[in-house]
Amino acid sequence: MAWYLYLLECADGSYYAGITNKLEERIVAHNQGIGARYTRGRGPVKLLEVKPYPDRSSASKAESAVKRLPRSQKRQFFM
Repeated sequence: MAWYLYLLECADGSYYAGITNKLEERIVAHNQGIGARYTRGRGPVKLLEVKPYPDRSSASKAESAVKRLPRSQKRQFFM
């Protein structure tokens, strides 16, 4: 089962990075206010980038790396 690292843009313009193995369901959850605590008051969210990974471990490591980057470099990580 593939895991995905994704980058969202919240309604307030901020970015949120996360991982999931069910991307469409996760985006719906974020937009319904039942996703991550960070996105609950910042919806609706828009999916900006997605990158697949073979397992949860590698997706988690990539998520950690993205979260350490400055905003200006987050989208470049997905290319």
